[in-house]
Amino acid sequence: MTMLAEQVDGVIGVDTHRDTLAAAAVSPIGAVLATTDSPASARGYRRLLDFARRQIPGRRCWALEGVGSFGAGLAAFLGQAGEQVVEVLRPKRPTVRDGRKTDMIDAIRAAKEALSTEHLIQPRLRGEREALRVLLVTRHGAVLAATAAINQLKGLIVSAPDDLRSELRKLKGPAQVVRCAQLRDRPTHDVEHRMTARALRSTARRIQALQAEAKDLENEILVLVRQLAPDLLDLLGVGPITSAQILVSWSHPGRFRSEAAFASFAGVSPIPASSGLTNRHRINRSGDRQLNRALHTITLIRMRLDPATKTYVARRIGEGKTSRDAQRCLKRTICRQLFKILERSGQNTGTKPKDLPQAA
Repeated sequence: MTMLAEQVDGVIGVDTHRDTLAAAAVSPIGAVLATTDSPASARGYRRLLDFARRQIPGRRCWALEGVGSFGAGLAAFLGQAGEQVVEVLRPKRPTVRDGRKTDMIDAIRAAKEALSTEHLIQPRLRGEREALRVLLVTRHGAVLAATAAINQLKGLIVSAPDDLRSELRKLKGPAQVVRCAQLRDRPTHDVEHRMTARALRSTARRIQALQAEAKDLENEILVLVRQLAPDLLDLLGVGPITSAQILVSWSHPGRFRSEAAFASFAGVSPIPASSGLTNRHRINRSGDRQLNRALHTITLIRMRLDPATKTYVARRIGEGKTSRDAQRCLKRTICRQLFKILERSGQNTGTKPKDLPQAA
C-alpha cells in the first residue's frame, strides 16, 4: 500500500472558517515548514496558492477540512488551478485536559492526517452535483415547514368554535386544507370566530404555498437527474428524490476505490458480530445517513412490490436469518447494483476531477 507521503514533496493543511483560513506546509516526514493565514476570499485563496508554491514547489497536495462548508470556495479555486485536493475529517482533539487548540494546530493536524491515512477522500464535485444538493436541502426545508403547518392547522381545528370544528372535522386532510384556505371572517360572527377563521385561512394558504414550492423543486430535481443518470429512474423503487440523494453522495466516478468502499460509506456494509458459536453480522450504523435513508426507502418499496425481492427475502429467512438481517443483505445487493450504474453513467458523461495520488 503506497501512502501519500511517498508520492508528494509536501502537504498543505488548511483549517477553514467563515472569515479566515489557517494553512501549514508540512514535509512528507511531518516536519512543519511554514505557516500562514489569510482571509476566506478570492484574494486570500491566491495568497495561499502563492504560499504553497514557495514552500513546496514540486509535487504537493492540499488537505482541507470542511470542504462542503467553509472550505468549498477554496476547494473550487484550487481545483480550477489544477491543484490536488483531498478532504480530511475534523482532526481528533487531544484527550488530555490541557491539550492545546488553535487554528494553526488544526491546520498542521489536517496535513498530518492526510499523510498518515490509508485511503484518501476526494472532495465532492460542484456543478450539477451541488445544484442537486441545494435543491434537495431547500425542498427538505419546505416539506418540514409544510408538515409543521399541517400540525398547526390540526391543532387550530381541535380548539375552533363548535360550528367551524364540526364542519372541518368531517373532511379529509387535503380537503381540510382547501376548505380552510377559502374561509371568510364575516362581521356577523363574534371576534373569536373571525380570528380563528383568519388563522385557519392563513395557515392553510401557507401549507398550499409550501407544498407547491416542494413540488416545483422536485420537478427541477427530476430534470437534473434525467441529465446525469437517467438509468437510475428505470429501477424499481428509485424516484427523483432518492436518485438525487444517491448522486449527491456518490459525486463522480473514481471517488470510491470499489463498490465495497461505497457500501461502507453508505452504512450498508456488514459488521462482524460473532462470538463463541455464534457467527453473524450486524447492521452498520455509520456512514452517510442520508444515503442510507435513500437505500432504505428503495428496500422497503421493493420488499412490498417486487416478487423477486420477496423471494430473495424469504430465501434468506429460510436460511436462518432474521427479517432485519435479510433486509441488511438486500440493501447491500441494491448498493452494488447502484454503484455499477453510477460508475457507468459517470464515465459516459465524463464528469471526473483531476486524478489524485492513490493511497491504496
